[in-house]
Amino acid sequence: MSNAAIYFHPEGYETARADLKGRHVAGESFLIGFFRHSGLDGFACHIDRPELAHLFTDLAARHAPGRRVTLYPTSEPSKLANVGCLFVPGPGIDHYAWRRRSRDQRGYSLCGITHTTSESPEHLGALATAPLQSWDAVICTSQAARASVEAVLRPYAAYLRDRLGAAEVPMPNLPVVPLGVDTAAFRFDPSVRAAERAALGIGPGEVAVLFMGRLSFHAKAHPVPMYLALEQAARLTGKRIHLIQAGWFGNDAIAAAFAEGAKRYCPSVNAIFLDGRKPEVRTRVWAAADLFTSLVDNIQETFGITPVEAMAAGLPCVVTDWNGYRETVRDGVDGFRVPTILPPPGAGVDLADRYAAGLDNYDHYIGRASQISAVDVHAAAEAYTRLVADEGLRLRMGEAGRARAVALFDWRAIIPQYLDVWRQLADIRRNAPERAPRASGEDGNPLRPDPLRMFQSYPTRALEPGLRLVRTDGASRAAIGNALAVLQADPLNSPARGILSPAADLVLALDALDPPGRTVGELTALVPPERQLLLVRSLVHLMKFGLLRTVEPLAVREL
Repeated sequence: MSNAAIYFHPEGYETARADLKGRHVAGESFLIGFFRHSGLDGFACHIDRPELAHLFTDLAARHAPGRRVTLYPTSEPSKLANVGCLFVPGPGIDHYAWRRRSRDQRGYSLCGITHTTSESPEHLGALATAPLQSWDAVICTSQAARASVEAVLRPYAAYLRDRLGAAEVPMPNLPVVPLGVDTAAFRFDPSVRAAERAALGIGPGEVAVLFMGRLSFHAKAHPVPMYLALEQAARLTGKRIHLIQAGWFGNDAIAAAFAEGAKRYCPSVNAIFLDGRKPEVRTRVWAAADLFTSLVDNIQETFGITPVEAMAAGLPCVVTDWNGYRETVRDGVDGFRVPTILPPPGAGVDLADRYAAGLDNYDHYIGRASQISAVDVHAAAEAYTRLVADEGLRLRMGEAGRARAVALFDWRAIIPQYLDVWRQLADIRRNAPERAPRASGEDGNPLRPDPLRMFQSYPTRALEPGLRLVRTDGASRAAIGNALAVLQADPLNSPARGILSPAADLVLALDALDPPGRTVGELTALVPPERQLLLVRSLVHLMKFGLLRTVEPLAVREL
């Protein structure tokens, strides 16, 4: 059965944080779904430091009790061949491809995933120049996300062909697999609904509209179209509408702007703000709502998990016809999609230039772009009005959405798609030719060369296998050992810790250095092949402090 080691860092998966973002929620949800529905006997965790793995192991123990968890340190990537694939919670697999090239490119596959694609297009471009293989992939969470990646890669590939005369610039595999949810977690007993509505002051016959997510006008969804459309719906229907905005603000100024905006643009609507970072809010507020809305108009959105959560909760959705929302909510079936519009290509070149030049940071870049994206307020008002006025329509659309979420977006349906991608990559890896194979003696990453190769012109000579070494002035092995112990304990030499031979290998080498000495090749042959380069470094380290020397004096190199 196909499996992948999960590169784990809390930044990609932990939701207990003040700066909560959709990718954190999606990452944690994926892990739980993976543990529950992969059917694997054990799990592999690729980790920088073992102490960071506690969240991974805790979630595994809770959701897949009795399964083993194996830790694979990032310092030893070759061991990933035991698993066959590395999954990274982002699109940046280029870094891992370069590391792999220094070892065995056929050893394992790489698989990333898109979240927002707007922040660092240059990182997407790196996928075209990194040593990716046909057995690697970046999963796109929507067709829209894939199109945005291709909108970077295809022109960049054309540039590389023109600039370098390359016949072909291969594109990475970009399979489309949506994000998922645990649909069962969004089913609520009527008593929960009654309690949540009572706590928020929502009376019988009154309609609660829910927005869940970051409350950011520059980075998520500008609220004014929603406020304007809900105000029209309230006036047309005469219904008491409560707008629950469950999310989190970047700062107090943004919070005040939202509150003032609600008073100004939808005075007939009761605006309720809740802290969506609190788990009890994120998990229970769905029960209080009659319909869900998210009029996202920002380029940083790629998939959008909250409409799927809303459908799982049985709520009809009023969302924008925007990126991944288009692929989740069926217009007129699960809710309504509201038309959107952008200026034509070419009208935002200056925005990209300012961002590239550092004149605008990322928040300013996406904030400026959001100011020139428009939502059809009239269409939104019509959608709200129909759903607010017709409880039966709300129920029919809500049930259609729930059935769709269970069938297509539950992790039970999504995780097998991940496993299938990994299986296909393994099949390709067994048979496909290797792209840009590394020549013997060549560095895996030319832009991160071995410093001893890059600077080989600096010293008089290299420590070659035929060079003969002796202990300095006939010093005994014990005397050198004592001097070395003092040197190793000296803070001046702390950088040497962890990059030299183990003590047992040094003892072997020092014992062999009786006059007339030994060649470097003879000394390295005393230890296993995997530790020979460490011994070469250690011999130079001993020479650094005058404990060893060459039999023949080193001649100064002439220019």
